[in-house]
Amino acid sequence: MKATDALREAGEKIINEMRTELYLSLPFMGPAMDALPCIPDRTTLTLGTDAEYLRYNPRFLIDTYLTDPDSLPRVYMHVLLHCLFRHMYGMPKGGDIILWNLSCDIAVESVMDSIGNAPAVTRVVPDYRRGVYDMLGRAMKTFTAERIYRYFSENRPDGEEEAKLRAAFLSDDHSFWEEMREQEEKKGSGDSDGEKTESSAEELEKALREAWKERAERLQDELLTFGSERGEGTGEFARVLAVQNRKRVSYRDFLRRYAVVREEARVDPDSFDYGFYNYGMELYGNLPLIEENEYRESRKIEELVIAIDTSASCQAELVAQFLSETAAVLQSQETFFHKIDLRIIECDDQVRKDIKIKSPEDIKAFLDAFEVRGGYGTDFRPVFAYVDQLQNAGELRNLRGLLYYTDGFGIYPTHPTPYETVFVYRKDNAFEDRLAPGWAVRLFLDDSDQI
Repeated sequence: MKATDALREAGEKIINEMRTELYLSLPFMGPAMDALPCIPDRTTLTLGTDAEYLRYNPRFLIDTYLTDPDSLPRVYMHVLLHCLFRHMYGMPKGGDIILWNLSCDIAVESVMDSIGNAPAVTRVVPDYRRGVYDMLGRAMKTFTAERIYRYFSENRPDGEEEAKLRAAFLSDDHSFWEEMREQEEKKGSGDSDGEKTESSAEELEKALREAWKERAERLQDELLTFGSERGEGTGEFARVLAVQNRKRVSYRDFLRRYAVVREEARVDPDSFDYGFYNYGMELYGNLPLIEENEYRESRKIEELVIAIDTSASCQAELVAQFLSETAAVLQSQETFFHKIDLRIIECDDQVRKDIKIKSPEDIKAFLDAFEVRGGYGTDFRPVFAYVDQLQNAGELRNLRGLLYYTDGFGIYPTHPTPYETVFVYRKDNAFEDRLAPGWAVRLFLDDSDQI
């Protein structure tokens, strides 16, 4: 047997043992392991992934197996988490690759450090790591690579501290990610054959990304449904997956989900039939057989309730920013009917004010006069009780949604509502959404008018 064949065979045996140990500890990771076949790769000194394969150096596996075999299943889990979180695709354009790689490693290691009662990955967390987690925990609720990267971009560690962080959290080789980014930057160059190759590579990348996204969503559902049966500490894993799996759409498009179809007094050129028009003109001289419809069907928002948490814990500038964005959307003729029934409710531990908006022109006047008058705690329930009263009185008959802007610190309602309830949070790393009821939608706004 050739030496290379012997190394390959030894590497495969070690990989199979790693997979078995990981599966026995965390069986819900089985589908992810099955989706990442392993191949030897001499271009790496350790192991890593390109989202299609786990690529490993056989000698690294053999040496590590002889000196520290217990570490290998955790390294394998580290790589799988990179794929589930799609870290190889997430670095901001023009970003710092060193900080991004470090942030990704801290994110996946923090998830594994939160899992208890799983022998393949559970380890005693060193004091230095705990200190890092405590530091980051003061700035964010859930550790994702994006949030950690943002934190380190604003609080760049010095060279010595950065080296300590890398030594504490580095586990795998990210060079395959860098090759993927380099190929991305080279798109559009080369001859026709090169263009075909690039097209195939793009299709493969898109398929891989979507496949890992679907696996992550299925895993998230399983952890949320059977979390207590999946081992201690998997709740943090599920929360990180929930953040990573959020779909990003524009705030305007989100509001349009509450639209209804109504006829408006507007010319509808799409329904105009020029054939009948010309036939009438030819037959009768100056009498068309059909005219443009004076009404057309439109899909717009008719009724909506927006509750604004004006308690002391909500920052005035963030509330004002949310209202400004909302006003910009609501003033659009493409979003609302000219006559609308919009309620803007100011509240903290009780309903403080109910402002009726009957036309888009009313919104600017409200926004100019608005100010946060907080000072009390937050109880979400009075708003829902108030809306119930309005509906029982014959108002808000076509209410499809209630948007509640808040920092999340308060007493949530326990019973589902007949309309869709959406709790809106700004800069989600600073807000508390964990107590929100499962039947409600949680919407997170960022600075680019995306959710």
